[in-house]
Amino acid sequence: MYRSSCFSFIVTAFFLLFLSLHSAGQPDKAEAAIRDIMQQSKVVGLSVAVVKKGKLIYTHSFGLKDIDSNTPLTDDCLFRIASISKSFTATSIMQLAEAKKLSLDDDISDLVGFSIRNPKFPNTVITLRMVLAHRSSINDSQGYFTLDAINPAKNPNWANCYNAYEPGNGYQYCNLNYNMAGTIIEKITGERFDQYVKHHILDRLGLYGGYCVDSLDASRFVTIYEYDDSVKSFKASPNAYAPRREEIAKYVMGYSTPIFSPTGGMKISATDLARYMTMHMNRGKANGKRIIKKKSAISMQTALSEKEGYGLAISTTAKLIAGKTLKGHTGSAYGLYSAMFFHPEEKFGIVVISNGCHPGYTDGFNTVIRKTVNALYEQLIVK
Repeated sequence: MYRSSCFSFIVTAFFLLFLSLHSAGQPDKAEAAIRDIMQQSKVVGLSVAVVKKGKLIYTHSFGLKDIDSNTPLTDDCLFRIASISKSFTATSIMQLAEAKKLSLDDDISDLVGFSIRNPKFPNTVITLRMVLAHRSSINDSQGYFTLDAINPAKNPNWANCYNAYEPGNGYQYCNLNYNMAGTIIEKITGERFDQYVKHHILDRLGLYGGYCVDSLDASRFVTIYEYDDSVKSFKASPNAYAPRREEIAKYVMGYSTPIFSPTGGMKISATDLARYMTMHMNRGKANGKRIIKKKSAISMQTALSEKEGYGLAISTTAKLIAGKTLKGHTGSAYGLYSAMFFHPEEKFGIVVISNGCHPGYTDGFNTVIRKTVNALYEQLIVK
């Protein structure tokens, strides 16, 4: 009887081990494929994370954190993730909409505190929803690092911030849209933008990151490199982590917000970004914490136009992995490239971040990022 029980226990243990290895895919083959990608293209470093069946199953880092010191990249390193940052801003706005502190259909002029009107269509209200969906008719031609660019009282060329089409009837990706959205969060809550995101999203999910450089461990920052194809070499981009201390010392709540770049300034690891992604994949909930309601999550993931596939800081694409329609966002700035995409029904997602690689594109995605996503999908999701 005792021997039979032991035998059954051993068989069960081996069976469970087999299942766990099978469900985890083939990390050795994934890593070999990624190393091949890095040999074929110019790449400084890559950090990746994979979620399968709603669980984080794999993280790994390849290459260098810093070229000069020959420091290897590790999973706890922090990247400025560029435009994926917009989803944190939009998630914060959805929280405020759920609390009925604002509406997505509010006039952006009332929320920002000065006139936001396309002079060619002065009677058309530009709503917060249009801003989040890049359908505001606003552009970045006057810059986006300060609200002075679009403020009629500050910039005599403010009218150049608007395109020729009516707000709501066209699409143009625009960073200024999200710097205004971050400003609105401050005006509504009285809490500085970077602190709001920390307290209401990052802390609740148990994630380490943020928009304020001096609030984070600088030793964990990954050096970002821009590749110069003409000389076939990488050059460091120190401005990616500019602390902007002088500007912060003169900070004006509800106006200086672009200093923290709600449009692109989040610093976080690939691993923690994947944990955040899981919340969106689960339609607003992760680690037992509901960050936004299911309805809000679906709204963020629903494209307002099939042509562009853009919702509210979450885009829809069928061009990243063949045969799969994914939700997520990309980022590129200072030489960094990032991608965060997930399948809400099949419950898998992939995060890939490079601190410097060849800037070539395939089907609208950085080629190195695209190949890495597909290698991870084939070896860790399909197999």
